[in-house]
Amino acid sequence: MSTILRTTCPTLALAIAFLSSSAPLDAQPKKKGANLPKPDLANVKYGPHERNVLDLYKAGADRPTPLVVFIHGGGFRAGSKEQLNPALLDGCRKLGISVMAINYRLSPEVAFPAHYMDCARAIQFARLHAKDWNIDPKRVAATGGSAGAGTSLWIGFHDDLADPYSSDPVQRQSTRLVCMAVLGAQSTYDPRMIKKLIGGRAHEHPALQGFYGLKSDELDSPKAHKLYEAAAPINYLSAGDPPVYAFYSEPKGPLPADAKPGQGIHHINFGTYMKEKMDALKIECIVRHREEVANPTREMVEFFRKHLDMEAK
Repeated sequence: MSTILRTTCPTLALAIAFLSSSAPLDAQPKKKGANLPKPDLANVKYGPHERNVLDLYKAGADRPTPLVVFIHGGGFRAGSKEQLNPALLDGCRKLGISVMAINYRLSPEVAFPAHYMDCARAIQFARLHAKDWNIDPKRVAATGGSAGAGTSLWIGFHDDLADPYSSDPVQRQSTRLVCMAVLGAQSTYDPRMIKKLIGGRAHEHPALQGFYGLKSDELDSPKAHKLYEAAAPINYLSAGDPPVYAFYSEPKGPLPADAKPGQGIHHINFGTYMKEKMDALKIECIVRHREEVANPTREMVEFFRKHLDMEAK
């Protein structure tokens, strides 16, 4: 973990998952719940809020299965667990991997870091019920696009959020992941860094201010800078962290001179920046673009097969 927030108590650590741009993200169904089968467990509550619910799709194996957790996108203002890609679900289940799709609280009802902590709790809840659900708690991965991608990276890179002294049995469970396979992920949420990495007006995404809960005169304040640093998944990267597969579909290269605010928020530069940092730590990081591969879902399923050790006896 970075020296940033190293002294912060994990249960109070700030969190963020980013905001979708106006451009749709490839490889996610456009119609809510399109072609999804009926889950084995539907709308199971993992927390007190009405959106603290999950669906579980079991792989149907005799022995405990790995689990892939799907975290939906939608700018943290919209979206739902029904955005789960049916092809990804089918590919995982055929390999003997169960899949859990979750909802979490949305803005403007809540602000940073509520969204992230909901998702972490869902992972802890699954581990608490691993025996009943026939899940191997040591083999848990995460996936998602945009906001869900950022969430996956933040949880994956962050030190374990488990609190062994909590009176809540859910919070005593681990949040650690084996790997993450993500779509259109942002490796940093610091507008200052986004401006440097992407250029144009990507750092002016219209939802950022509200997501951070900042007033207009606070955007360049010490308070804001602390939040920006806390929100960046890459700031928690350290040796021994999980491997990542990251797919991008936005056009490569510099943004146009007339780029709109927020344009470029799914740019591959987020991925190449992350790969440079991970390569230096000798952690596997695969960054792919739609110009290179037509079927990222197939590669993601293969990535899960490899890292969730499907040949384990």
